[in-house]
Amino acid sequence: MSASGDAAAGNQNSSKMKVIRVGTRKSQLARIQTDSVVAMLKDLYPGLQFEIIAMSTTGDKILDTALSKIGEKSLFTKELEYALEKNEVDLVVHSLKDLPTILPPAFTIGAVCKRESPYDAVIFHPKYAGQTLGTLPEKSVVGTSSLRRAAQLQRKFPHLEFKSIRGNLNTRLRKLDEQQEFSAIILAAAGLQRMGWQNRVGQLLYPEECLYAVGQEGGCSVPVAVHTVLKDEQLYLTGGVWSLDGSDSLKETMQTTINILAQHEDGPEDDMQRVSITARNIPQGAQTAAENLGISLANLLLNKGAKKILDVARQLNDAH
Repeated sequence: MSASGDAAAGNQNSSKMKVIRVGTRKSQLARIQTDSVVAMLKDLYPGLQFEIIAMSTTGDKILDTALSKIGEKSLFTKELEYALEKNEVDLVVHSLKDLPTILPPAFTIGAVCKRESPYDAVIFHPKYAGQTLGTLPEKSVVGTSSLRRAAQLQRKFPHLEFKSIRGNLNTRLRKLDEQQEFSAIILAAAGLQRMGWQNRVGQLLYPEECLYAVGQEGGCSVPVAVHTVLKDEQLYLTGGVWSLDGSDSLKETMQTTINILAQHEDGPEDDMQRVSITARNIPQGAQTAAENLGISLANLLLNKGAKKILDVARQLNDAH
């Protein structure tokens, strides 16, 4: 009797727990990512319940067109943004790379999880197992949905041809394995790790071959990339822009002092408002210095002609 009574009381208490509705894309990778975020939230807030609401987005539905050609913004976020506006969900989980450059009014980035590997990974067709991009035969076709990757790698490996490939990770790997169109495809190493498919990685692309994505890189038609190193309180930031075929490029490196061990201090009010993402346990001054470094590097690249390169890249992309 007492066990039954306890169970009833537990069910009653459970029914009174506040439910947080979490929006996400339906893809397997998005669900794995969202599940990991919800698991962390449950540890932090054991008194809450979490309900995951999955939905398809425009980017998930249009699979026969390169992302940069679709011509819409927020390809992987728009439907989730609508759900958030209509109070159908309380928060959404995205890959930072899928977010639009400017968030809709009243939206904010509430938290950013620690980044996994930022590198790109090459997966080879079974007949090219053990190869690298440099050893693939002349005119081999490499699939990627990223102009950032294609522009850099076309410059580094001019003997290869790069072609758009769409679909979720399962679909792209199936296209690679079952068809003869692609000799290799390039995917984010982090996604492969989350799916448990590290054994498919034939080559990791390090910064000397391909700078990686900014957390969010200004749209699908912008071939820009970065690399950062923190050493002895010096933050080194390398950034670059490329033409679509990689023939024209600009790359620069700047540095600043970042004292992440300093006592937390509140900076001037203007600085507090400018820094849009706050990292726990990182002093405000360090965050502001990092942001200013990014702005300074962007301005340096622009002053050296980056805008012209990017304008031409956009025009060529739109023309095709």
